[in-house]
Amino acid sequence: MRTILITGPGGCGRTTVAAATALRAAGDGVDTLVLSADRTDTLGAALGTATGAAPVRAADRLTAWRPDATERFRDDLTAFQGRATNVLDLLGAARLDAEEVTPLPGAEELSFLRALRDAALSERYGLLVVDLPPAPRALALLSLPEELRRYLRRLLPPERQAARALRPVLGRLAGVPMPADWLYETAARWDVELAAVEAVLGDRDTAVHLVAEPGPAADDAVRGARLGLALRGLRTEVLIANRVLPETARDPWLAGLAAQHGKTLAEWRAAYDVRTVAHLGRDPRGADDLAALAVPGVDPASAPVEWPVLDRIAEDGVLVWHIPLPGAVRDELDLVRRGDELVITAGPFRRIVPLPSALRRCTVAGAALREDELRVRFAPDPDLWPRGS
Repeated sequence: MRTILITGPGGCGRTTVAAATALRAAGDGVDTLVLSADRTDTLGAALGTATGAAPVRAADRLTAWRPDATERFRDDLTAFQGRATNVLDLLGAARLDAEEVTPLPGAEELSFLRALRDAALSERYGLLVVDLPPAPRALALLSLPEELRRYLRRLLPPERQAARALRPVLGRLAGVPMPADWLYETAARWDVELAAVEAVLGDRDTAVHLVAEPGPAADDAVRGARLGLALRGLRTEVLIANRVLPETARDPWLAGLAAQHGKTLAEWRAAYDVRTVAHLGRDPRGADDLAALAVPGVDPASAPVEWPVLDRIAEDGVLVWHIPLPGAVRDELDLVRRGDELVITAGPFRRIVPLPSALRRCTVAGAALREDELRVRFAPDPDLWPRGS
């Protein structure tokens, strides 16, 4: 299954473009699911069919779904209370009734990620179109699986569970109770679920369609979103310039705005693969309006994002890790080696990535930003590098 993630600056019309993209794919004969992260039913308004907690048929070969975070959180908490019955009884804690449960901060995001995983793993569809929140929220959402898995591994290392027989002894020596089996089992289950979401996001058939309305205000937002997505290993397949005004607009005010659109589009075309979607002169509503938008189709295949390690030992005595960071600025880059991880900061974005196995036996010898790539040089550590290599 191909997965297309659609985001962009707030108010750029990304939900409408997502609906139109899904409708076009369905019209081309592809069984398609469009998934929305919006709290309000903007997707249903665009499609002309109300969407909600259960998937609904919006058109021939098209299904729309807007997951209910409250319902999923209620189910998760109820299941958690069931697994932790002994602990809750020991503490004298009162259980929450399902009717009084409201989502905690972050529950909505986790609920949506699980829905994304379930949708992507379904065999019913050939295409999943994901209507993400505006770019800043979308980037935070997409980083959540990797960050949470890292936290879980640090707080509850799986290898400690192996010392199950020693846990009572360690508890007496330390004077505090040791984590119970159910806690490790819960962490392991979450790790599996988050890993499945990561697999969907990192799949070679997952790509991003970035939507923006051309203009000076959107330029920085597009550059920042593309950089943040690249740092997450996500490729921006196409930039969709939405609500483009015709160059032949006669009204002086519209003509000035159209000229501004044209100037921005010329700059974007020099840097991105740009597709334009014309302004209809009204808010698109229903299948006919969505078809009139003429959004770009979805390519059947996607080029994978690669962070290759090139062997330059014979020539320069180093291995070079190539990390694509389109739009990065040299003065806004920072690198920190921490054990077997590399902390990369690019502008407002930060990611902690594990080093490939070969680079763990090396020391950082320098870095440079060239041709939209961060190239980090690693020199083999004589004490760790195999002799004769």
